[in-house]
Formats: sequence, C-alpha cells, structure tokens
Amino acid sequence: MADGTIAGRGRVPFEITDPERIPSKRYYDEEFYRLETERLWPHVWQMACRLEQIPNVGDWVEYSNLGKSVIVVRTSEGVKAFHNACRHRGVPLTEEGAHGNCKTKGFICPFHGWRWNMDGKNTFVYGRHMFSEGQLDEADLALRACRVETWGGCAFINLDDNAPSLRESIGPVAERLEAHGMGNLRAEWWYATVLPANWKVGMEAFMEGYHVMRTHPQLQQAAPMLYNMMYGMDTGGIGIPINPNLSVRDNIKAQFKHLGLLSDGMAGMVHPKEVEIAGQLLDVELPEDPAQAVPMWYGIVQDQISKQLQAKGEPVPDLNAVAVSDPINAVEFIFPHFFLLPFFSSMSSYRIRPLGPESCLFELWSLTMYPEGEEPEPVMEPVILPYDSDQFPEIPRQDYSNIPLQQKGMHAEGFEFMRLSKDIEGLISNYQRIIDGYLKGVPQDKLAAANQKLGGNFDGKILDLGF
Repeated sequence: MADGTIAGRGRVPFEITDPERIPSKRYYDEEFYRLETERLWPHVWQMACRLEQIPNVGDWVEYSNLGKSVIVVRTSEGVKAFHNACRHRGVPLTEEGAHGNCKTKGFICPFHGWRWNMDGKNTFVYGRHMFSEGQLDEADLALRACRVETWGGCAFINLDDNAPSLRESIGPVAERLEAHGMGNLRAEWWYATVLPANWKVGMEAFMEGYHVMRTHPQLQQAAPMLYNMMYGMDTGGIGIPINPNLSVRDNIKAQFKHLGLLSDGMAGMVHPKEVEIAGQLLDVELPEDPAQAVPMWYGIVQDQISKQLQAKGEPVPDLNAVAVSDPINAVEFIFPHFFLLPFFSSMSSYRIRPLGPESCLFELWSLTMYPEGEEPEPVMEPVILPYDSDQFPEIPRQDYSNIPLQQKGMHAEGFEFMRLSKDIEGLISNYQRIIDGYLKGVPQDKLAAANQKLGGNFDGKILDLGF
C-alpha cells in the first residue's frame, strides 16, 4: 500500500494478548496459516539463495515459497529477480529448485518456446504475426521484476514493492554480522529435511539455549558451569561460568571438550580447523585464578584463529577486536525464517519454509572461509534426508527429535497456550507479536522498527515493540 500499511487489515484469530502466553492453535489452525500466507509472507524479506551459487553473469537460481516462484539471476548490472511465469500463458520458465546459466540461450518457456534474456527482456515470440501488436508491447511483455537485495553473502527477495528495505528491516545487527566476515563465508555442505511440524515450532527450538540441559546433555555435561550460570542458578547451578573446584588446566580441558562437541554437533558453528588451533593452546601460560584464566584462554584462542587462518589466506577478521566493536550472539535471527549461528570465524545457518499448517522444510548449512582462489565448487542443492536420519550432525538431530513431539502436544486437550519465560524466551514472544502486526496491518515502518529489536535478542527478554 502507498501509505506503508499492509492490505487485508482485520481480525486476527488467536491473537496474543498476554506476551508470556502464545495460543497453541497458532501452530495448526487452518485459518491462521492462511492469513500468514496472505498477510505475512508476501511482505517480508526472504533469503532466496547464497551469492556463491550465482557467481557468473547469467547464473540463476529458482526460489519457491508457498506457491510463489522467483528466479534470481546474476546480470552484468548486478543481481536481479523475476517472477517465474511466462508472459504468454503463465507457465513457469524454470522448474522448482532448478539452477543454470541463461547468458547464451536465455529463459525459454517449455510450452510455446517464447524467450527472455537475463534482464527480463523478451527476445522471441513464436508466430509473432498471429498476435495483435497491442499484446506484444516490449515493456508489457518483459518479465515482471521482483524486488531483490543482497547482504551477507545472500540474495533476499520481497514480493512487496512498498516494503521497507532489507537494511531497514534487519537493523544494526546487519553491520555487526558483516564485521565478523559473514559476507566472506562459503557453504561446505547443505542439508534439508521435511519436519512434521508448523514452521514456527521448527524455528522456536533455536530461539533460546534453555533447552540445552535436557535436549543436548553432552554440552551440559562438558560445561555445566556455563549453562548453570545462564539457566540453573535456582536448580543447583553454581552460578559462575567456571568451576572453582577444578584446576585451571582442568577448566581449560572442559572448555576445549565443549568446543569439540559443538564442532561435532554443528560443524560450521565451531569448525574443526578452529578446534585444531584451540588444541594447540591447552598448555599456554595462564593466571592461577580460573576466573581470569578461562576468559584469557579464549582471547588467546581467538587471536590464534585469526592469525593462523589469515596466514593461510582466509579473510578472517581480528576476532578479538570485532568481539568488542561489534558483539553478536550465539544465535542471530533474521525475521521471518533465517538464522545464523556464529562462534569464531565460521557459522551455521538455518532457513525454514512452511509447507502447510503442520509441515515445514528445514534447511541447514555449514559455512566457513577459504583462501581466495581455493573456494570449493558452490553447493547447488541440499542433501535431503529424513528428519530422523543419523546423517545429520548430533545437535540438530537432537532438536529434530523434539520438534515433531511438540507439534503433537499442541493438540493436547486442555493445552491452550505455551507459557514463556519473560527473561529467557522473549525472542519467541517478540517475533510472534510481530507476526500479529503483519496480520493486523500495522504500518510497515513500525514493523521494521520492531523487527530491528530481534537482533541480539537470543535468550533475551520480552520487549515493547511499539505497537
């Protein structure tokens, strides 16, 4: 809409009235899901592809969500996007999930052979003489452009030409993540699975670390002092991030074990090459006080990761410097469906797309840096696995064991709402209430301002969103 208000303002079923209580029917009700497809997804920035998938002029990737298909293409003028429909009879020009290069042949409709170039200009109409000239106006015949912006090594699309820009929607966390080298990351693998759960259930499993103690016991056992400090002080936790009953060396060994488990369980979140460097530093000279020694050890590890990987030609920033100048969280959420999980120089990444009220496509990437000229071939398609496959890394495999069970529990008799911690599960409440804002038709400048508050909100508090 011209005034920045989303069309379709009206009643919102199961609206959140208490920010600490999320109605359970939002996770399976058909009408609520329909409203999301109509009032939310057409107005938000969606991560469509990684830029290394389209490195050369003419390279393109198809992105689909909820029946809307877009072609993202690298042109001589930069990245563009087009709605995937022939201007003759509407047949998609590319198949779902396809990719290729259109520099030579362009996009050819499989129905009647009409053709468009990478800039969306029509270059061929079969039997042109049979059509009225008014039907073949060049501007009218061009592929319809879809809004696209690039950031962080990715292309994002938005079906709404009047929505605030990507940067306006993400806010300062965009610069903070870029300072950590997000734009220099490359995918080393890409997995996907279909989860029998609402897309929001799939996302909310990664909006707090409160679940680690039970869901990821190997992490809790390796570093109980860390997780007890954050979540368990009233349940037997010791309340400080190191164990005063252990020597400095044993504290360092526990931290190193924890890093190894994160690497084994998540790959990119802590990359094996970073664990290898940390392993070289188990015997460095440290203060006798563990409370001083452990933070100092992490500073030494970050310094050596930066220096050793830079020496190999990797574009790694000074990790100690950016930790001070541009602090980020262990999980950063980009509304509405994209996660980044940074730790040192590498990251894991998640993307979730709805397939129905109780089904979603969950994708995850392992991202790391490479010396210039040594980057691997782009990973163009995900390895699709059953959600209970033992080929997934351990940490997402443990999360996937919970998510379908939670979806079933949403239907339990008498379970009317989830009750959230105001101090540690605030991100769930905040993003859910932003969804309500889209469904109600809150002006988009206000939605963008609220959206910015999600940066750094992992394990955070329930916030005043301003509407």
